[in-house]
Amino acid sequence: CRSNPDDERSSCDRCDLRLSCNCSYDGFTRVPVVTDRALTLDLSFNNITMVTVDDLTGHRQLRALSLHGNRLAVIHLSAFDSLWSLEELDLSDNQLTALNHKWFSKLGALQKLNLLNNPYSCLGSPPVFQGLARLRTLAFGGPALEELKIGDLSGVTQLEELTVHANNLTRYESGALADIWPLGRVTLSLHNPFLTNVPLASDVLSDVSYPETPLILEDLHLIGKETVQPLYASARRRVRYITLRNVFVSDEAIVNFLVVFNGVPLTCFSVDSVTLTGEGRWTPANWTYHKSFDEFFIRNIVVLDVFHFVSFLNLGFLLQYPRKVSLINGKAYVMPCQTSGLLKNLQYLDLSDNLLTDMTLKETLCGGHSPLTDLRVLNISGNALKSLSMVRWLVVKLSKLTHLDLSRNGYSSMPLSCSWPHTLRYLNISRAKLTAITPCLPTTLEVLDLSNNDLKNFYLVLPALRELYLSGNKFLSLPSGELFPNLQTLKIQSNTLNMFNRSDLQLYRRLQNLQAGQNKFVCSCDFVPFLQSVIKGHGDVYLTDEEESYVCDSPLYLQGEPVGQVRLSVVECHRVLFVSVSCGVALFVAILVCILLWRLHAFWYLKMTWAWLKAKRSSRRHRGRGDSEALLSFDAFVSYSERDASWVENFLVPELEEPRETDEDLVNHRRPRPLTLCLHKRDFLPGQWIVDNIMSAMERSRRTVFVLSENFVQSDWCRYELDFSHFWLFDGHAGRDAAILILLEPLSKDDIPKRFYKLRKLMGSTTYLEWPQEEERTGEFWRSLRNALRGEEDDD
Repeated sequence: CRSNPDDERSSCDRCDLRLSCNCSYDGFTRVPVVTDRALTLDLSFNNITMVTVDDLTGHRQLRALSLHGNRLAVIHLSAFDSLWSLEELDLSDNQLTALNHKWFSKLGALQKLNLLNNPYSCLGSPPVFQGLARLRTLAFGGPALEELKIGDLSGVTQLEELTVHANNLTRYESGALADIWPLGRVTLSLHNPFLTNVPLASDVLSDVSYPETPLILEDLHLIGKETVQPLYASARRRVRYITLRNVFVSDEAIVNFLVVFNGVPLTCFSVDSVTLTGEGRWTPANWTYHKSFDEFFIRNIVVLDVFHFVSFLNLGFLLQYPRKVSLINGKAYVMPCQTSGLLKNLQYLDLSDNLLTDMTLKETLCGGHSPLTDLRVLNISGNALKSLSMVRWLVVKLSKLTHLDLSRNGYSSMPLSCSWPHTLRYLNISRAKLTAITPCLPTTLEVLDLSNNDLKNFYLVLPALRELYLSGNKFLSLPSGELFPNLQTLKIQSNTLNMFNRSDLQLYRRLQNLQAGQNKFVCSCDFVPFLQSVIKGHGDVYLTDEEESYVCDSPLYLQGEPVGQVRLSVVECHRVLFVSVSCGVALFVAILVCILLWRLHAFWYLKMTWAWLKAKRSSRRHRGRGDSEALLSFDAFVSYSERDASWVENFLVPELEEPRETDEDLVNHRRPRPLTLCLHKRDFLPGQWIVDNIMSAMERSRRTVFVLSENFVQSDWCRYELDFSHFWLFDGHAGRDAAILILLEPLSKDDIPKRFYKLRKLMGSTTYLEWPQEEERTGEFWRSLRNALRGEEDDD
């Protein structure tokens, strides 16, 4: 989140995948900008002082809004108009001095509204809640509320829960709360009315007391007889469930309470956070009838005069009826066996968070011979017990016991074998110090909670087990599902699990719900796709904890990443396949490149370049030594096919090296100069590299004559000679007229290999000599050839 102390609206982007945005405790002074897709928005405990008309515009999907604990004093009349889908609104603990019905006029879907602890003195007119037909939970009032009138709750027809804080209420119109029906639980804070205005308190209680409606009274001081008098109103309405919360009670008040409810079918009496100012002398002077008492619930007891507090043995008339007794966090260190004997109908006993030890528990359960023969549920969690063997021995004869809670005690070991009641189905030994499991556990268990111990493995077969809780231990892997053929729920969060796979879950034949988040998962290529498929609901097992709790612990670059958002590359997950495919692709590309280079004759150019460089270097070395062979000594180097050798030897050589005098020569008195030709058969040095011979022949020849024919094109030797000659002659090392082409037979440039593109171009742009088929034209052919060979000489 980003908060800004200035007047400009800040933004908050702290929203989870469920579009629940928690922007609390961020110091906002105005409603921040939040995505309009948010479903819940928590702005509690900021410094927001006002809500303007535009602050919540566009939040049509918002279901819950909390502005609790701000300094909110001003709300625009249309501030909530766009919140058509709003179901929960919390404006408690602010500075609203008056309520306005227009705030809620467009909130037709509102079900929960909390207006507690604001400084308004009345609900106002017209009725604030008019039109909230779907409202089911309403809380209003505070230290400044002084008045409630008939019609204040107009529009509210039925509620599941009503909370009214009216400790300073001074005016109440009888019937103001009477029109709400059905009415679920009612919580009232009427401190001063109980002390100073008994009629007012009686009217309020009379309007909300119904036989089936639980009544909770808070912040009371029941000191004398008068302070209990308002309860007569509830007694007359035959109320069956009463809870006193945060109360000071004297012995006299308790006695009068029993008198007020004499004969009333009060079923459940609960006291939460009570301070006892007396000595426990609660026996009325006259006999009272409380046979309907079924449950006593007492939690967070403070006894001011504990050393003078008397035994409960004289309360037999009261203790013989209830089936459920809870004494929680009462600093009780023992319940005498005689007192236990008074609880004749007891089926549920909760002595959690007290000071029981192994020895005092032995006294409470009468040394294994407990009179609590009907006891089905025993909760002794959060005490100072250390011996599991002692507990097992004390409860083994409770033949109807089904639930046993031993959690939050100091058990560090488990006996190798134990006897338990054959009826035991639920066992909780969580938050102890167990390091190992033994066959002491009963095989009849259906629910077993061993969370928050130091367990590393589990090898015990429990055929009837349906639920297993192992969170907060040190398991490295899931226990084998073969041990629990009927297991349906497994919770193994906050362990040291690295991973689990489909085969692990398949061993659990009936597993439906799994919670395995907050472990140290190794996000491997097998685990990540498997868990992502489970998260998406593909399979028989459902992950019922938060998706965000499945986080990678390794490898290091994925540490802290939610497994559901991890995307592993092919390189990581299929390394061998990737290398194989890469090599295959590389080989395929290499082959394609080679084919392409071959088609483009790149290899030929490389070969010729290397050969030329080598030959050139050799030639320069010869020149450096002043080799006489480097001088021009031939008029032409003749390149021809071996199959055309007869024409070269019988026609070309005699005609050019041994010329005959023509009539023109006789007339001009000129004798034709013979030409010297370089022939590979005759003039190449034996034993020398062929490239060196060709290089040397070209350097020592003024011209190169190509005798072209089908034989020439098809001859490997000639093609190689032509390759090198082409490279030398047509890449800037000789002039344009250095090549003379003779066609022995009709041959188009398309018959020349494409890699000799300059030669093909030369055939298309230069006149070449064709060997005539008619004998009378041969003289002209030889004359043209001689002129071509002598052209450079004449120029010189």
